[in-house]
Amino acid sequence: MDAFVMKQIGETGFAEKEKPEAGPTDAVVRPTKGLVCTSDVHTVHGAIGERENLTLGHEIVGVVDEVGTAVTEFEPGDRVAVGAITPDWGSPAAQDGHPSQSNQALGGWKFANVKDGTFADYAHVNEADANMAHIPEGVTDEEAAYVTDMMSTGFMGAEHAEIPVGGTVAVFAQGPVGLMATKGARLQGAGRVIAVETVPNRQDLARTYGADEIVDFEAGDPVEQIMDLTDGEGVDAAIEALGTSGTFEQCVKVIKAGGTVSNVGYHGEGEFVKLPRDEWGVGMAEKDVATGLCPGGRLRLQRLLRLIDAGRVDPTHMTSHEFDFAEIEEAFRLMESKEDDIVKPLVDFE
Repeated sequence: MDAFVMKQIGETGFAEKEKPEAGPTDAVVRPTKGLVCTSDVHTVHGAIGERENLTLGHEIVGVVDEVGTAVTEFEPGDRVAVGAITPDWGSPAAQDGHPSQSNQALGGWKFANVKDGTFADYAHVNEADANMAHIPEGVTDEEAAYVTDMMSTGFMGAEHAEIPVGGTVAVFAQGPVGLMATKGARLQGAGRVIAVETVPNRQDLARTYGADEIVDFEAGDPVEQIMDLTDGEGVDAAIEALGTSGTFEQCVKVIKAGGTVSNVGYHGEGEFVKLPRDEWGVGMAEKDVATGLCPGGRLRLQRLLRLIDAGRVDPTHMTSHEFDFAEIEEAFRLMESKEDDIVKPLVDFE
């Protein structure tokens, strides 16, 4: 089969690989639609170390090709969404309520990390009954692709932020995860959502997904702008959706004493992320920092698909480009350069 791989740090291309086989609890899925993520770009540039001929990708929906003998929820021909995070559900971490961290930190992140990813003619899914979900008839493959990571991760940012009903939240960066954090904050009952973003089309999308006000960080210090908007009070919660030390520090600075910083950004560079001492109350301002990796599992996927099916969320506003699988290298190039107002590229496998 054809697979799009990271040949080594900084180099990608197509390779021919053997079609995977399903173990007793596993499935093999034929992708129909997929999405390219900025984290794939980080991986190619060495954020998680050297990899050799590793198949990339972790956001796909498709059709079940094969299931193992112990799989009971799925059969060949089913339309399914495959979680980007595929935990080992019997692990101690999963039993302790942290399945995304199964067996080790970030251990649920297998695709394009410790095993071949999903950008191939066929993809292997471990523990299929727990890591895939049926796609409702009224949900398109394009819509469903967003529940595998972007909606799950972005909504997690809002869930972890502990936003009080009617409270104020600032969402730093309006890429796909930040946009879904903005939408998630609105669904969580935020009374005021402030989106921090400078790119015009992303500002427009932020408004589409529920932002009340836009802070353009190129027009001035975003901390000062947010403090001015809130009459010096600050916000109840801040969501870091970019993954830089600078934005993380800004989040700490703008939350009130007792507030929460919810980090969903991928911090792919640097050895440390620092806390600003004064605004942290020299360690005693009761400001919490919450972190998390995209929640996995069939139940999570089903709930997100239900929101789409009910018309509560339309994630396809984020689809800015579309490519055939054979053109996926260009999608990666654009995600790296952020040219042409790219937000999220959709990949067609059929």
